[in-house]
Amino acid sequence: MKTDARAVPTVSTAPQVASPRWSGVVLMLGSGLSNQLGASVAAFAFPVLGPVGVVAVRQWVAAGVLLSAGRPNLRGFTATQWRPVVGLALVFAIMNLTLYMAIDRIGLGLAVTLEFLGPLTVALAGSRRRVDLVCALVACAAVLVLTRPRPSTDYLGIALALLAAVCWGCYILLNRTVGQRLPGIEGSAAAALVSGALYVPVGITALWLHRPTAPALLCALAAGVLSSAVPFLTDLLALRRVPAHFFGIFMSVNPVCAALVGLLILGQHLDPASWTAIAVIVAANAVAVGTAAHRSPAPTATRTLCE
Repeated sequence: MKTDARAVPTVSTAPQVASPRWSGVVLMLGSGLSNQLGASVAAFAFPVLGPVGVVAVRQWVAAGVLLSAGRPNLRGFTATQWRPVVGLALVFAIMNLTLYMAIDRIGLGLAVTLEFLGPLTVALAGSRRRVDLVCALVACAAVLVLTRPRPSTDYLGIALALLAAVCWGCYILLNRTVGQRLPGIEGSAAAALVSGALYVPVGITALWLHRPTAPALLCALAAGVLSSAVPFLTDLLALRRVPAHFFGIFMSVNPVCAALVGLLILGQHLDPASWTAIAVIVAANAVAVGTAAHRSPAPTATRTLCE
């Protein structure tokens, strides 16, 4: 029997609209927490495997997850399609390595916050809106607070986190190109495979020099699952429940999650000025993405396994 939509009371549709939105928020929050928990678990393996060994294991896990989900037809790729895929693989490999090395030196909260400047820069680049210029200036001021010279400042760690930010920005741009040239997530899956293959000799050497223990290997595997498999699946489910621009805004929760996880699990304390700077960077991103979403249709969000 066909039902006339005009006869359906408005009040009965409210729970159907609100429920998916709230479940989407829960999924996104779970994704952010899982990602940062994975990074904190990885930190426990650093003394045994080193950041390189841990990243190698994570890359292999990410390759397995994406290959099983994307099932790319590698033989059917053209040279035009392979070029951005290889570029994406290289950026993916460097990004995760520099981030984990930064976490090892300057802590989870600061490293993730500085890395977050990558997508913020991409969001603001080329914009002529006054609000975006203000957001960029405010974020720059917050970065200066985070990186202000102190006796304990680790400049190499800060440089590694900023390099990870550059890589994340390039990753977003390359993902757009790959998404235009290949259907679904075939391009991302192929890039993960190439990145995982690049880490085979590097990972074997790292694991040979740093003889792994069972707990360290379990931590590295858990990091791969928590930072790759879980966010990938939960974000796919979340994007079915919330608009793409809302998803982009909610990504701002990652630096906060990282700082909290670093404090509660790793015992990494930040001073009040650093907490304030993190909050300012998150707010600048939320304002920039949120106001842009009201002016133009938001593009489809693409999941990146880099956080």
